[in-house]
Amino acid sequence: MDADFLIIGGGIAGISAAARLSALGSVIVLEAEDNLAHHASGRSAAMYEPHYGAAPVVGLSLASGDYFRAQPNVLSPRGMLIIARADEAAGLAHDAEAMAMTLISAEEARAMVPILNPAVVKSAAHAQHAWDIDTDLLIQGFLKQARGNGARVVTKARVSAVTKIAGGWRVITAVGEFTAPLLINAAGAWVDQVAVMAGVQPLGFQPNRRSMARIPAPGGHDVSRWPMMFGVGETWYAKPDAGALIVSPAEEHPMDPHDAFADDMVLAEGLARYEEMVTEPVTRLITNWAGLRTFAPDRVLVIGRDVREPSFFWLGGQGGYGFQSSPAASQLAADLIADKVPDLAPDLVTSLSPARFG
Repeated sequence: MDADFLIIGGGIAGISAAARLSALGSVIVLEAEDNLAHHASGRSAAMYEPHYGAAPVVGLSLASGDYFRAQPNVLSPRGMLIIARADEAAGLAHDAEAMAMTLISAEEARAMVPILNPAVVKSAAHAQHAWDIDTDLLIQGFLKQARGNGARVVTKARVSAVTKIAGGWRVITAVGEFTAPLLINAAGAWVDQVAVMAGVQPLGFQPNRRSMARIPAPGGHDVSRWPMMFGVGETWYAKPDAGALIVSPAEEHPMDPHDAFADDMVLAEGLARYEEMVTEPVTRLITNWAGLRTFAPDRVLVIGRDVREPSFFWLGGQGGYGFQSSPAASQLAADLIADKVPDLAPDLVTSLSPARFG
C-alpha cells in the first residue's frame, strides 16, 4: 500500500484531516485541481460565527473555538449585525434568539454602519461573537502540520476510478494510481460521485450555488470596523473585505458539481435587497464569483465510517460551515479512525454519523 490513509479532496476538510491523521500514519491527499482549496474553500465568506447552523453544526463550531484561539492571527474581531424593516420585527426576533444576538435600536445600528437607511431600517440585532478567519493562514497551518509528519499532497490528481482491492482501495487519477487500506472521502461537492465510483451507496448530498460580488467601499467610508451585516432570514449579507465590501444574495440554488460561477440576475437581485437597506447605491462591481455549499439531506456534516463499507470514511456535507467547524470535525475524524473515544458528547458524535441515514 502507498499509504495508511488516502484522502480525496484538498479543501479545508481534506487538509485538516491530513494534519490530524498524519500523527497516526502515512497520508496521501489527492486534489483534482492545480492548487489546494480551489472550490468552496477558496470562495468562503471566512467567518467564525459558532452559533450559525443546525444544533450539531453549532456543537462542532463551539468545540473548534479553543483551536482557533490558540492559533496566532487566524481570528480577528468582526461582529455581526442583522438589520430589519418595520415589517420584519418578528423575523428579526427569531433570528436574534437563534444566534444568541441582542436586539438593538436602528440608531445604535447606524452608529456602527452609517450608511443604513433611516427610512427603511427600523430595528436590528447585534453580537460580538463573530470573527474573520484568515482562511489561508488556517489551511497553511494544517498543511504545515501534515507535511511535517510526512504527509504527501498531490495536485492535478483528478480521480477517474476507485476500486476495492484486497486490504483496501486503489484510486486511479490523472497522475497515477494510489492505494491505501482506508479511503477518506472529503471531496466537497463531489462526495456522492466518489462514493458511486467506489461502489458505496451515496447519501444524497446536494451542492448549492452561492454568488458573491465585491464592491467598492460605499461612499468612500472606512469599512474596516463595520460588522458583517445580514438581512432577516439571511436573504443577503455584506462583509468588509480588504477595504471593500463583499455582498451576497445568499442564494441556495441546487446545482450539479462543477466549477461554479455567479449568476448575473441572482446577483443583481441580491444587490437590490442590500441597496434597499442603505443610502449608498452600488455603482460598480470590482469582481464576482460563486461557490458550491454542499449539504447532506439534514444539513448536518457527515463524519464517520460507511455503515456497509467501514474502510470508506465520510467527511462531507460541510455546507457553509467548513472552516469554522474544521478543527473539531478533523479531530473527530481522526479519533473515530483511531478507535479513540472522542472528546465530543456522544449524542453529537451520533448526530454526525453516516449511520443516521440507515
